[in-house]
Amino acid sequence: MNAAIRGIVRIAYSKKLQVLGFRRGWEGVIANTFTLLTPRSVGGILQQGGTILHTSRCPEFKSREGIKKAAETLASNHISGLVIIGGNGSFKGALELSAYTNTLIVGIPASIDNDIFGTEETIGFDTATNTAVAEIDKIRDTAVSHERVFMIEVMGRERGFLALEIGLTVGAEIVLVPEVKYRMENLFEIVRENRAKGKKSGLIVAAEGIGDTRVLAEQIQRNTKAEVRLSIIGYAQRGGNPTARSRLLASLFANKAVQLLSKKEGNKVVGLQDGNIVSVDLQKSCRTKKPLDPHLLRLANLLAT
Repeated sequence: MNAAIRGIVRIAYSKKLQVLGFRRGWEGVIANTFTLLTPRSVGGILQQGGTILHTSRCPEFKSREGIKKAAETLASNHISGLVIIGGNGSFKGALELSAYTNTLIVGIPASIDNDIFGTEETIGFDTATNTAVAEIDKIRDTAVSHERVFMIEVMGRERGFLALEIGLTVGAEIVLVPEVKYRMENLFEIVRENRAKGKKSGLIVAAEGIGDTRVLAEQIQRNTKAEVRLSIIGYAQRGGNPTARSRLLASLFANKAVQLLSKKEGNKVVGLQDGNIVSVDLQKSCRTKKPLDPHLLRLANLLAT
């Protein structure tokens, strides 16, 4: 997010535009809490994870009164364009707000879940993937040395984009995602077959949304006689220095967002499609579910044999 903030501010200033940064997301818009952002104030943040503006959940913004307060803030500050950097929840809030304001709104997708329709990749997804891969590579050393099966839980309460890409790139024997129901007996059979092939260790990557991974790990151990351990990576995936890929995407998205606002185009979400930076309708992005790529899941299963 910091890389995107930096890009927005510096590109906007090159066009003689002034930029205000609302603190703590929608909470700051409602409370009219902001800071003036300049090219100098965003210096040195490109490599920092997170956001210098901070973020928080804002229950008040879910009410009509909260949305109206946000609209009043935009009007009182004569804000002509609002850039939202966030995920589905932030964009749905922006869509609701658009009915109460004439301010042009553009969304920049930033979510480790990579579940926003209209873009093949979101800011932060590559960083979160690489963070998890680095941790799992270390876990594999232990798995091989101790001849154990490790189940690694990664983030993804509702979607499995992160788990799928991580599982594929670490060579997991099993990848579990919320979108695809699994049968317990099938999991047992895969572990048994791998042991019969001579595999003494193994990796199972599971999105947190598939259920209680602790119980699942115990059931696999009980039914296969394999020694199974559970490792939960947790919030480490949300932090850390952004990868070069995430920084590049943030800068490209920022440039597109400012271009759209300069052309007086609003209610858009910036995205990456077929190598091009594009924009899609905000309402369509919010109301369309992004499909998980079944080809990647089949490839992950094929490579695990």
